Amino acid sequence: MTPSACYRGRFAPTPSGPLHFGSLVAALGSYLDARAAGGQWLVRIEDIDPPRCPQGADSIILRQLETFGLEWDEKVRWQHDRHEAYQQALEQLAAQGLAYPCSCSRKQWQAYAIYPGWCRDGLSDPDKPAAWRLRSDLARRPIIWQDRLFGYQQFDPADLGDVVLKRKDNLWAYQLAVVVDDAEQGITDVVRGLDLLDNTPWQRQLQIALTLPEPRYLHLPLVVTPEGQKLSKQNLAPALAEEADDVRRQLFQALQALDQTPPAELATEPPTSQLHWAVANWSVGRLTPSEHRFSP
Repeated sequence: MTPSACYRGRFAPTPSGPLHFGSLVAALGSYLDARAAGGQWLVRIEDIDPPRCPQGADSIILRQLETFGLEWDEKVRWQHDRHEAYQQALEQLAAQGLAYPCSCSRKQWQAYAIYPGWCRDGLSDPDKPAAWRLRSDLARRPIIWQDRLFGYQQFDPADLGDVVLKRKDNLWAYQLAVVVDDAEQGITDVVRGLDLLDNTPWQRQLQIALTLPEPRYLHLPLVVTPEGQKLSKQNLAPALAEEADDVRRQLFQALQALDQTPPAELATEPPTSQLHWAVANWSVGRLTPSEHRFSP
């Protein structure tokens, strides 16, 4: 990538618990891509789901990033402050006929692979609480983009279903919030895990409908356990250790998981030295588009 001060990347964790090794790989990949391009790297806390976000988890995440030397530009943003922006975007979509209220429960349509769109032409039960969904069949389709690692991508979001934009409990859903915030922060490049690749079609539909910029995407290979299970908080992946020796080891292993082939002697160097080497030698071309089985 040609170095450019216009590059703006971000790491946007959900504070449902401390970062684990898979989170570190995602954060490191986005950080290195931004720094190697001479750009900025931002941190956003995606805390729109309070029941999943224990108090203090955001502070732990920020401390972990600092411990690993991943310093961000600009002030940290929190999504819980962004209700008005999300509401404005939802109203804009509704005015175009691209968002509609839905009173159906998951139990009602559990026999279907995707939500059947029963409320597209009016609430099926006006007396029940309603979520808001995207009319994926009316928004731009198919969605085509070029992923920087996985290449040509084409999806018809209508085959994926009408994604929820606002929940019945009035909490905002990820798809709308991430699109609005990426645009507001001027994000040019989204670097994240492969598990989010199939979210991109809805997000690009929303970007087009809201006339927002469409960032470039780089989806990183997933880090999985030796048994093939994705490292995640839901799967009880252990939190990153924060002792100095462990930090050096885990950072070095994260560089290996990103296929950057760091020299062996770098493993005992402090984060500043490891990151200096990694930024200078970052290459998307080294990434391999397959799962990485790893035992951190």
